[in-house]
Amino acid sequence: MELDAEFMGSVISMYDVLTNNGISLVYIGKFNHQVTKMFTGLYEQEMETFDEDKKMKKRVYHILVEILQNMQKHSNQMSENFLLGSGLFMVGKIEDTYYIITANKIEKRNIPELVQAIEQVNACTKDELRILHKKQLKDGKITKKGGAGLGLIEIARKTGEKIEYMFLPYNNTDNYFVLKVEISSKSISEEDE
Repeated sequence: MELDAEFMGSVISMYDVLTNNGISLVYIGKFNHQVTKMFTGLYEQEMETFDEDKKMKKRVYHILVEILQNMQKHSNQMSENFLLGSGLFMVGKIEDTYYIITANKIEKRNIPELVQAIEQVNACTKDELRILHKKQLKDGKITKKGGAGLGLIEIARKTGEKIEYMFLPYNNTDNYFVLKVEISSKSISEEDE
């Protein structure tokens, strides 16, 4: 690759867009346990600079782990041994809210099932999520990819927010699945009431 002004101009422009939107960590590439561990560690250090309270740090950490594990397990670009997924991962903060945004390829034929799962979780109240979580623990089946269907439920329970998502066209068989979650100190303080 040659270093040229047009390329660097695009990179700097993207950097400005990301930082203006509070994004401080971006990763594009393969996901495995070591990458998950590295990013959770890096972001824990970053939260120290925000002087965040212990409860918020713990909440953000657990949601980061859950989301990164989901990307590792459910990326359309899985390796044969199911230990390596691929995608895009961003974390940021604006005021009292943390944002985690991920994107990975998903086969178009899997979209309806995923939409149904997210919409089911988004339609639940806090108590309904607790019941759904217990039901899934009791009755859930382990998939070929090692999941039990708890990821989205856990994310919704721990954020107290709706899961935002979209699908962006990629090619004839795949779309990008974009997931966004917010963790605000407001939702944590409401939980304490």
